[in-house]
Amino acid sequence: MNHLRHIATKNPWNKGKLTGQKPPLKLKEIWAIRIRLQISKRVRDLALFNLAIDSKLRSCDLVKIRVRDVTHGATVSRRAVVVQQKTGLPVQFEITEQTRESIGNWINHAELMSDEYLFSSRNRSSIHISTRQYARLVDNWVRDIGLDPAEYGTHSMRRSKASLIYRRTKNLRAVQILLGHTKMESTIRYLGIEVEDALEMAEQTEV
Repeated sequence: MNHLRHIATKNPWNKGKLTGQKPPLKLKEIWAIRIRLQISKRVRDLALFNLAIDSKLRSCDLVKIRVRDVTHGATVSRRAVVVQQKTGLPVQFEITEQTRESIGNWINHAELMSDEYLFSSRNRSSIHISTRQYARLVDNWVRDIGLDPAEYGTHSMRRSKASLIYRRTKNLRAVQILLGHTKMESTIRYLGIEVEDALEMAEQTEV
């Protein structure tokens, strides 16, 4: 009986935490983090941050990227293809010049071989950084520029470039392809565009 009472009064895991969709980073926030990582010479973190923004991958796919996935010989590729763990479907993404440079610097700095994980773990019990480790890094990045880490997370990284692309183009189909979603409804829900667009329209309408 005491055991049942203990279960009934146990606090939920998310008590005191903000739940729901994590907002994307704004362009100025992306650059604030990028510059801070550059100044502090965090070579690995800069490569991871830039690739996370460009790739728009889920954390489970991002941490498992190998050097060969983003390189061609000794050169970092302009585009890469990764098979998503969740859907089993491939998704392609562009690797921008600044991201290619940061990845190349990290590969040289860590002396990584083609078949190695791009972001290997310092913990010998794991061969690549875990999603939990990645989440902690994201917390640190957003905290360093004055944002509340409780409000942001790894999905903020995934949503950031997708949200910027949608706002500039309003091309939902393009964003759906870039995110690797099989259904348009998933993209709409993920971006939260119906709510955002409605708010924008309301702000621009005087009554």
